[in-house]
Amino acid sequence: MDLDTIREVVVARERADLGALGASTAVLAGGTFLFSEPQDRLERLVDITTMGWPALEVVADGLEIAATCTLAEFAGAAPGRELGTPVLREGWPGTVLFAQSCRALLASHKIWRTATVGGNVCLALPAGAVLGALTALDGVALVWASDGSDRGIPLRDFVFEPGRTVLGQGDVLRSITVPLSSLLARTSFRKIALAPLGRSGAVVMGRRDPDGRSVVTLTAATIRPVVLDFAGPPSETEIAGAVGAIDSALWFDDPHGSPDWRRHVAGLLAREVAEELRERAL
Repeated sequence: MDLDTIREVVVARERADLGALGASTAVLAGGTFLFSEPQDRLERLVDITTMGWPALEVVADGLEIAATCTLAEFAGAAPGRELGTPVLREGWPGTVLFAQSCRALLASHKIWRTATVGGNVCLALPAGAVLGALTALDGVALVWASDGSDRGIPLRDFVFEPGRTVLGQGDVLRSITVPLSSLLARTSFRKIALAPLGRSGAVVMGRRDPDGRSVVTLTAATIRPVVLDFAGPPSETEIAGAVGAIDSALWFDDPHGSPDWRRHVAGLLAREVAEELRERAL
């Protein structure tokens, strides 16, 4: 869609160029959402794809994923798969969730090559499966604050509700780092939708760390990712109790599923995920 209110596009080359951000300015990365509907309040775009950030970079404490990393690059980041730089190491089973989360999106391969990880996270939509996967893997967001400081924010605390995050005016998501313990974890993934090609009604992801700690994350069914922590793989009773204790206000309601249906199917999927985590503990 043409954005006929835009008067200027700033091509960002360094952090100082982000100072142009304001109420009538938006960050442009993939642009698949920006150009999908009218943006009448906007007069300026700041293009961050020219910042030169590596899509994926192995760091001392895990894997750093740039906000400008495309879904195609993210989905291709599987153990042993070379994707420019770096060559991701064998033995990182946690990265299996990358491609699984991308396939949970109703999007063409054209969108995969354009849409970005940062866009999926910052849109904060309940069906934002990449956001859910990175939350499930204990991802930590690096935010370049408008005052020039850096903030590290766990993704489980990043989203308040659909479309609303911790980002303030002028803040920019720089990257998400997935810790090594999550990259080494065994995972489980389940998804359900009302239609074969419909938007996800519930997505449940499980993770079992090398030390046995287990995490079950619910998304799409809830207004924000909900993370359930356990000392070990949860029993059927434990997972049922944890899902049942989720605040009723957190269950999402839209044409793709009622709150009661989402609660029911999320509980079923969570029990399947917990069972798989227990089997992998044997």
